[in-house]
Amino acid sequence: MLTRPKPSDRAAVPPSRRQFIAVAGATCVAACAATGDGVAPATVAAAEPFARSGGARFRVGLAAYSLRNYFSFMKGKRKEPASDGKAIDMVGFLDYCVAQGLEAAELTSYFFPPDADDAYFLELKRQAFLRGVTISGTAIGNNFTQGAGDKMEREIETAIGWIDKAAVMGAPHIRFFAGKGKELDDHPERMNEAVAAMKRCAMRAGERGVFLGIENHGNLRPDQLLPIIHAVDHPWVGINLDTGNFYSDDPYGDLEKCVPFAVNVQVKVNMKKPDGTEYPADMDRIAGILRDSGYQGFVVLEYEDENPYEHIPAALDRMRKALGV
Repeated sequence: MLTRPKPSDRAAVPPSRRQFIAVAGATCVAACAATGDGVAPATVAAAEPFARSGGARFRVGLAAYSLRNYFSFMKGKRKEPASDGKAIDMVGFLDYCVAQGLEAAELTSYFFPPDADDAYFLELKRQAFLRGVTISGTAIGNNFTQGAGDKMEREIETAIGWIDKAAVMGAPHIRFFAGKGKELDDHPERMNEAVAAMKRCAMRAGERGVFLGIENHGNLRPDQLLPIIHAVDHPWVGINLDTGNFYSDDPYGDLEKCVPFAVNVQVKVNMKKPDGTEYPADMDRIAGILRDSGYQGFVVLEYEDENPYEHIPAALDRMRKALGV
């Protein structure tokens, strides 16, 4: 099991130099945040990077979001699939992953039918097993920095419900959105609210054996994301590291800071500058960051550009070549 080391075990698992720098910097960020007029997380003790044995190992998969235009549902509402490619359901997506020779599939929750129940999720688990495809996880679109109130409570309840659904379908990981960077900038007190919400979800995740991966989504910066990880400080909570979601002048440096806490990695073919301008991702550099950190686990392509049926195979080839798998 992937765990954070106990104090007595840490000497046996020496961190790499990159990990040491990342953890030390993150600890400083969390500690400094605690001096900000009582609005930072109350818990600032640094969470440890996950302890792993052996070298880096990668299990390649694809996120269902990559083919989002071809599903018949979007967040519980029926929609017409795009006509420029094959319409699919979740079993059809599993078949597509088989055709691409993939080990894993992320079954994004947006595309499940609204009446999906335990029987539906068990059947998906069965169909994936028969195809030799591992369900790497699922994903929800929550926001825990919107401010306290009834809407926030409903989002927490929905998120906890998805932890139970993930456990039924055998998904070991859920991508969580802690919130939005701008909302934390404008309302620093919401950091505590986001941490409290994540802690409530983490309790259920630990009971059900499902990792929560807080994604660097919503333009969350490392100096916002890492303090959340440290404040929650739970063995079933880490980072869902999206390579294309740091809109900064040094996104690769941002990835290096966060990768020691990664429990899942999503790779995009493009990255963005602070002004939103896109440019091609350096797959070799991304792979090097994952390799140097000793990351072990799923590396999932999330393709967001046009003509996915045409371009996904080539993108997967580039990613595999960079990863050496």
